[in-house]
Amino acid sequence: MSYTLDANVLLYASDEASPLHARSLDVVTGAAQGPEIVYLFWPTIMAYLRIATHPTVFRRPLSIVEAVGNVEALIGRPHVQAPGEDVRFWRRFREVVADAAPSGNLVPDAHLVSLMLDNGVRTIWTHDRDYRRFRGIEVRDPFE
Repeated sequence: MSYTLDANVLLYASDEASPLHARSLDVVTGAAQGPEIVYLFWPTIMAYLRIATHPTVFRRPLSIVEAVGNVEALIGRPHVQAPGEDVRFWRRFREVVADAAPSGNLVPDAHLVSLMLDNGVRTIWTHDRDYRRFRGIEVRDPFE
């Protein structure tokens, strides 16, 4: 089995002030321990870095060194993959867009879903209900 994590799970795991911190930390720790293959897609990683270091999001934002260290601790594990777009991506993205008709803030979600489908990943751990509008994936909310 393989799965991916959404940026919100990574962010809650890094935000000790969040009421969702403990559960998110458990999910991220489990991902780090394996043995399942975990995919961390570059849009998720970049969203994590952007938000975790933003001074208006966390009471104590992470430094870029801390945030990058968190990412490296995950992608350095042998069972964690960080693939990007390849030649198939645009066709897959067009299929996802034609099916779900995303706009605005849902476009990055369609990007991530396209990467998931291109890499055979069907499960995403996220607290974001918007992913439920996309066919072909399973959404697991660690807080339900």
